[in-house]
Amino acid sequence: MTTQWWERDDLRHDAGRLIFAGRDVAALAEAADGPLYLYSAARVRANLARLHAALAETGRPHRLYYAMKANRHPALLTMLAATGACGIDICSPRELERALACGFTADRISFTGTGVARRDLDALLAHGDLVINCDSIGMIRRIGERVPGRAIGIRVNPARGVGYGDSERLTYAGARTTKFGIYREQWAEALAAVREHDLRVTSLHFHVGCGYLDEQLADWAAALEAGLAFLTDLPGVRVVNIGGGLGVPHRASDKPLDLAKWAALLRRRFAGRAVEIAVEPGDYLVKDAGMLLLGVTNVERKQDTLFVSVDGGFNLHPEPAFYDLPCEPVACVPRASDPASFERCTIAGNINEALDLWAEDIALPPLEEGDVIALLNAGGYGAAMSSDHCMRGAFRETLLD
Repeated sequence: MTTQWWERDDLRHDAGRLIFAGRDVAALAEAADGPLYLYSAARVRANLARLHAALAETGRPHRLYYAMKANRHPALLTMLAATGACGIDICSPRELERALACGFTADRISFTGTGVARRDLDALLAHGDLVINCDSIGMIRRIGERVPGRAIGIRVNPARGVGYGDSERLTYAGARTTKFGIYREQWAEALAAVREHDLRVTSLHFHVGCGYLDEQLADWAAALEAGLAFLTDLPGVRVVNIGGGLGVPHRASDKPLDLAKWAALLRRRFAGRAVEIAVEPGDYLVKDAGMLLLGVTNVERKQDTLFVSVDGGFNLHPEPAFYDLPCEPVACVPRASDPASFERCTIAGNINEALDLWAEDIALPPLEEGDVIALLNAGGYGAAMSSDHCMRGAFRETLLD
């Protein structure tokens, strides 16, 4: 079979069957008898090691916090905690509970959330070693009222941002005003709230978007510079958290993020700054380390479209429908290897909504009822964002060593 853009050593067709993390994917799907997420622990560890190696070239000490909101599967979190190679970033008290239960200690956890209620703060402040990044002036004030003198981080909004394909939906800071972080126009008021409660600002945080690749690096570098400008007023800061957002290719036309180029930009921007670099990767660690397996339930032409129906819908993985971040469909046991015999089809889910289409007008080997399709790049923001819409939210998750 012709080599595909997504193939690599641990993800490929071998003797006519899709192999992932050394396992026969179709056989695992058959045993599950329903929607199944597969995650590769080895791929996650490799992605983690690759990011550490890049950050080592920046000339600054660094730390990683895995963004739990990308994937909260307990086996995955337990594995990450055991490596000792990263901390974890959370955005709710329940995520804090899970992080602690899976082996992360409070001093390896950072909180970055928005719209934080008083009851949320009470749960977070019970852990003195937890890094809390304040997203608003009100949050600074409410922490100061409860624990004056505490160390905090401040999340700022540099009004510059970037996202996959320059998507506005994936850009957290930019021309459009967003809810995230404290803007420059609010800065004096934020610093006054810090002084009023004798708080210590030990970390600066900004996160400017999701899924950026090489094409967006120039814009990302500009956002980085704008974020670092806030350091002038924060002599006590020892850690600058640049957020996450590092992307992976979703389409054949996507050029992978060049980590060497990314690290070189960090090296230049942080030169002469006596701070540690923190990064919150979510997608970069887990997205291409996961897939969603769905069974073909029907193949039928309707007017000019060949529909391949599968036993799982967009509620199991909302990102493709919500953010135009596609999951590449792959036949687990292709019935043909010659692209000339492929058929153009639309992969449709089982939810009664018009937007429930996994892929449109895509060329695949002929498919039949009972076949299995793997949706690649499903390791991040899939199961974690799923719902029980139409009461079709059942699925299983398996972490492969």
